Amino acid sequence: MKEDTPHALDRSTLVAYPEAKSPQPKPKRSGLRWLWLPVLVLLGVGAWYVWQKAGLTPTTAAGAASKGGKKGGSGAVPVVATKARKGNIGVYITGLGSVVPIYTVTVKSRVDGQLMKVHYSEGQLVHEGDLLAEIDPRPFQVQLDQFEGQMARDQATLENAKVDLDRYTKLLAQNAIPEQQLATQKATVAQAEGVVKNDQGQIDSAKLNLTYSKITAQITGRVGLRLVDPGNIVHATDTNGLVVITQIQPISVIFTVAEDDLPVVLRKLAAGQHLHVDALDRDGRTKIGSGTLATVDNQIDPTTGSLRLRADFDNSANLLFPNQFVNIRLLVEEKGGVTLVNRAVINRTSTTTYVYVVKDDQTVTVKQITEGVTEGDSTEITSGLDPGDVAVMTGVDKLQEGTPVTVQLADEQAGSGGKSSPQPAAKSGGKKK
Repeated sequence: MKEDTPHALDRSTLVAYPEAKSPQPKPKRSGLRWLWLPVLVLLGVGAWYVWQKAGLTPTTAAGAASKGGKKGGSGAVPVVATKARKGNIGVYITGLGSVVPIYTVTVKSRVDGQLMKVHYSEGQLVHEGDLLAEIDPRPFQVQLDQFEGQMARDQATLENAKVDLDRYTKLLAQNAIPEQQLATQKATVAQAEGVVKNDQGQIDSAKLNLTYSKITAQITGRVGLRLVDPGNIVHATDTNGLVVITQIQPISVIFTVAEDDLPVVLRKLAAGQHLHVDALDRDGRTKIGSGTLATVDNQIDPTTGSLRLRADFDNSANLLFPNQFVNIRLLVEEKGGVTLVNRAVINRTSTTTYVYVVKDDQTVTVKQITEGVTEGDSTEITSGLDPGDVAVMTGVDKLQEGTPVTVQLADEQAGSGGKSSPQPAAKSGGKKK
């Protein structure tokens, strides 16, 4: 039995009316939204690690970015500069030369015999008259004794002939002998005198050979390597000799100059001037000797159009060595009171030569210049620069007309070991850049 209540509805009644749409429940949000939180945390930790490793913080990074933006725009360019100065510079004629000893002697034996002793060391500096070597003197001593004995015999014969000549002279005065006998005796005396003179020559020759058995230095210089060892038989006809002596103090350099440079050299020599000559090493950077021009050759080489000159050097430091190739600088004139600048500041194009000059407002301007003489790192400027002007040496690739710069002087950098403080840059809007 169905319970008759007001809330109870018959199924047929429910079917007879359309269903009322009940409101749909809202879908619940997924739990995926919580996954973004650890991702954000990881990103923050990564950014903090990068900043710490680079030595940056958000504040410093922003400051660096701000500075970078300013430098890329109107920031001052750091440069190294030098000041033009007033000084003296020499006018040189350069050439390639070879060191040539003034005297070179190949010591040879003048007699034949066995080399007994050597009294020098290889490379030793010897003086004229020093004993170098000895050849066995005994054969020459034996010859000397033999010739002296022969001379004694011939002198006795001569004395006897002279006594007979005196006797015959007295007998002829008494008409006791014929005149022919006296003439014959005179010839005998003359013959004996000739024999004695010949004996004296042989004695002198033997004594000279004894002298030649002791070989001495003919000049003062340095001996080379020994060419013959003791115990060997040497001959006067040997081509190599015993040793070579080379004079090294003083020494000379023979070098060449172009024929176009010859007139100025000849004028200086004709005026009695002693032209200064510097010898530099193969690289042309280190001076190894100073001397004076001695003479010039008597003819120009037609194949090269050059002339040979000789300069003498005292070579007290022994830096010049025979047959050494050197670079020569011949000073023909010295200019005084000219404007000089380091040649590193000079820039060139196909048509002009110019420098960047720093003005008082710490900006650069381009000035065209005219070069003169160059000596080492210094160049004479005949026009375009004045003493005291500050010219840029390094950093010119970033410069143009009016570029502001921060200047560091090269002489200050060298004087403080490269730690000089830069000069203040130009002011713009009351703030230093």
